[in-house]
Amino acid sequence: MSAPHQLHPLDVELPKHVEEALAHYLSAHLATIARTEESFVGAVDALTGFVLGGGKRIRPTFAWWGWRAGGGDPDGPDTPAVLTAISSLELVQACALVHDDLMDASATRRGAPTVHVAFAGQHRAHGWLGQPERFGLAAALLIGDLALAWADDMLQGSGLPAAALERLRDPWHGMRTEMLAGQYLDMLTQARGESAAEVALRIARHKTAAYTVERPLQLGAAMAGGSAELVAGLRRFGADLGVAFQLRDDLLGVFGDPAITGKPAGDDLREGKRTLLVALGLDRAGAAEAARLRGAIGRADLTESDVAGVRALLVEVGAVDAVEQRITELTDSAMDALHATPVAEPAATRLAELAVSVTKRTH
Repeated sequence: MSAPHQLHPLDVELPKHVEEALAHYLSAHLATIARTEESFVGAVDALTGFVLGGGKRIRPTFAWWGWRAGGGDPDGPDTPAVLTAISSLELVQACALVHDDLMDASATRRGAPTVHVAFAGQHRAHGWLGQPERFGLAAALLIGDLALAWADDMLQGSGLPAAALERLRDPWHGMRTEMLAGQYLDMLTQARGESAAEVALRIARHKTAAYTVERPLQLGAAMAGGSAELVAGLRRFGADLGVAFQLRDDLLGVFGDPAITGKPAGDDLREGKRTLLVALGLDRAGAAEAARLRGAIGRADLTESDVAGVRALLVEVGAVDAVEQRITELTDSAMDALHATPVAEPAATRLAELAVSVTKRTH
């Protein structure tokens, strides 16, 4: 086993190994589909391109360090199975993003057409019967479902010992349910026009924080057979850090550079996202400013000039500073939880570094 504070090559090159595991899994399943139903190959190709076409591999990274925190040995016999298991989280993420783009009617992601837009374009180009948009919607729905189904299959077929899979069962099930519940709450909140800060934080907690940081850490620690004390501490760390991660994402959704984020600036405003940034903006604004902000939220035809005006308003009323302060507070409380938890090195140091990188990011 590596020295206590020394990084193993797998620690350093983890994203590459995750991508290799995903490429191998998707290639094998594509070959099977090609033999049984060739018409579905295009859908699997789209999923493969989506999964392998970008992403920071944040969820497998936290799962890996949860495993390392629990004493997981990169030189041990179970490491290939662990790499496969944590890579399945990228398929959960693919499901969430494909369906999220569909529900938000987003046109682009990572600088390319979203899945539903691409398949509508394919329908239109071939002159097929029916409405291109409905075909694109249906294709994206099925591709997202396929990603979630294959995430389960990839985890269960990872080669982990039966005891480890049993320990993963409850957190895995909880993670999927929380993600879907958060997505529904997000949609429901937009439909109701709610703007309470407490609701915005609940959405952040369920829709993103749980399946991005908290549950992956728990899954990793469970794979390693970590103690109840370790798991509880990592979950406290992950819950606060995950919300801070989402609040940073909310700021980037309004203020981020499209060339870096891969999405048009202001899309969260056009989609009517009821984020903490918006909630605090409405709460702190005067009557006239609040009316302007409400008039902008959910307007699909917002121009760049309109978005710039909303940005200025959110800065002026102090909403941006307030969100930044909340990110700092959450990151600090996450670090307090980490320091109070018996985390093995090098995981303790690396998790502290990750806490900074995911909350200070620019994309």
